[in-house]
Amino acid sequence: MNYPFLILVLALFLLWLAAWVGSRLNKRSEPMSEDVRADFNVVQGATLTLLGLIIGFSFSMAIGRYDQRKTYEEAEANAIGTEYVRADLLPPADAARVRDLLRRYTDLRIEFYTERDPDNLAKINAETAKIQNELWAAASRAAMAQPTPVNALAVGGMNDVLNSQGYTQAAWWNRIPGAAWTLMFVIAIFCCGLLGYGSRKLEMKLFVILPLVVAISFFLIADIDSPRRGIIRVHPQNLYSVRSSFQ
Repeated sequence: MNYPFLILVLALFLLWLAAWVGSRLNKRSEPMSEDVRADFNVVQGATLTLLGLIIGFSFSMAIGRYDQRKTYEEAEANAIGTEYVRADLLPPADAARVRDLLRRYTDLRIEFYTERDPDNLAKINAETAKIQNELWAAASRAAMAQPTPVNALAVGGMNDVLNSQGYTQAAWWNRIPGAAWTLMFVIAIFCCGLLGYGSRKLEMKLFVILPLVVAISFFLIADIDSPRRGIIRVHPQNLYSVRSSFQ
């Protein structure tokens, strides 16, 4: 599900194929009586309604996860900016060390949001973990040497910086379950098959409309739910703003 355009092409082909198979089955079977046609329309309408509800719920899930990623990006930028200011509470040598590490750490966090290559992303995560250890060591050194409320405030801000990165990573891992995608595809295939089977006349141009609309809906859901491969992605504008303030 990391390739929304592949979802678009695959869904359009499968749903159109289901409509075509349904129309072929209808052509080979006897015409429906009026009573059977009425019952069939009820089943078809209920199935289409269920498909619309599932698509709506899935779209809502994708939007919720996208908003969550945006919220944590803002929280992460605020935590970094606050700790950069609180570095004044540390001894001069530790404060300079913390500020230098925070500038490098912010650059890595920006790269985390913009990088798409898995190999480069693994390197970014490894470097991020390394700098996190150095940040904690630099901030906690003064607190352990002189445990005062002022130093504790600086250490608490550093704890927020480290926690915010974990919340962000968890939000990026939180995706629409594969079972939900399977259910949507199965119901959509049945709907298109029923559309073809219930047609009175074989008109394939009209059969493209429903598969196309559903495929575009699947594409939009997959695009929003894909943090790195989609067109709609979280832009680290708050981290950019914090990084520019360090100048």
